[in-house]
Amino acid sequence: MTSTFAALTLALAALPVGASAQTQAPPPTSAPARTALQTRAEQVIALINGKVEPADIFTARFRAAVSDAQLKSLNTNLTAQFGAAVSATLDPPEGTRAKIEIRFERGLAKGVIGIQPDEDNRVGELVITSAEPLAVAGDTPQAIAAELAALPGTVNAWFAPLNGGAPLIAINADKPLALGSAFKLYVLAALAEDVKAGRRKWTDVVPLSEKSYPSGQLQDWPEGAPVTLHTLASLMISISDNTATDQLIATLGKERILQAMRDSGHSKPGANDPFLTTRELFLLKASPDALIDIWRKGGTVTRTATAAMIARTTAPLDKINGAFANGPRAIDIEWFASPADIAKLFAHMRRTADPRAFEILAINSQASAAMKETWRYVGFKGGSEPGVMNLTWIATDQAGRDWVLTLGWNNAAAVVDEGKLLALARRILVLPR
Repeated sequence: MTSTFAALTLALAALPVGASAQTQAPPPTSAPARTALQTRAEQVIALINGKVEPADIFTARFRAAVSDAQLKSLNTNLTAQFGAAVSATLDPPEGTRAKIEIRFERGLAKGVIGIQPDEDNRVGELVITSAEPLAVAGDTPQAIAAELAALPGTVNAWFAPLNGGAPLIAINADKPLALGSAFKLYVLAALAEDVKAGRRKWTDVVPLSEKSYPSGQLQDWPEGAPVTLHTLASLMISISDNTATDQLIATLGKERILQAMRDSGHSKPGANDPFLTTRELFLLKASPDALIDIWRKGGTVTRTATAAMIARTTAPLDKINGAFANGPRAIDIEWFASPADIAKLFAHMRRTADPRAFEILAINSQASAAMKETWRYVGFKGGSEPGVMNLTWIATDQAGRDWVLTLGWNNAAAVVDEGKLLALARRILVLPR
């Protein structure tokens, strides 16, 4: 999952802007004339809402740096999360460059806008540096739950105190769904338990022997590079590095991770046996349908043998990417857990895991400014592939009480909308409790 939204940048770099255009002051009885900067800001609102084209307002240089397709994709992401753009406020409202605040129906984005007077005041700079959800008037757990339940496909959700208090939102709480990279929580749990028990240290160094496919960085590192367990865990959680994950699975052992899953109270650990590496999952999904059918029909022994066979093969990245190019692909080949399972995992980790595991979960917390004001601590791991999404947080309120929010969304027929699910999650995390 990569993602996951931190800041949407519409321009790759600030482009030079010229001097301010001169305008005459209007008569005192007239409405103030719109400055060129204000006029272009209003057009940006129309652009975000799909009512004007990039060619109508941007300089050629801007459009060479940021394609029209990129702009439209980013605008779609923004409106999916926050609703239609409503208005823009500039500081200052005149000149050629200003801070801009764009108010959406359910959010507020901030950034910078600049125009080029020598190019008909076209926009030569537009950078969105942050976008936050706004509290929706009258928002309730029931209203958000209804929106979640209406998503196409299958959804599960849980938002509740970790100590067993009544949930504010519960949808299919006992239904396992595919997790995507959120399965890496179980790898982290097994490692952190071993550290707390004294079987391992975060500073232990292992030579890099595994290689998976992106996301991540370590797939490009040299074989044998020395890496600490803490570095592997940090990369696995913060940027969802698949090679770091597979190295930890190889170091810990698949059975060790399955044991951690069972110890945490997972309701159906057999659904994850054999425990796949990310590389095995990619290769399986890129395999012919006949091999996928063997996997589906086989029991644990057949699947274990199939995974072992797949592990000895290789495929170019283009083939792996091609397997996902046409939408969801065999989303029943995955890692599975229900919201109740994930809540049990965090409760188990609070008892048995070394506390630095929670520091690692906070590296990339996906926390908005509003969330940071609400929560003392926020830890996050998400996961996605076409047709699969999971967003999971553990957060500690100002009274020191842990809460878990986990949202799962599977749809074998279509790609799921990451922006929409993330927007719903952020609305949940700023609800009164």
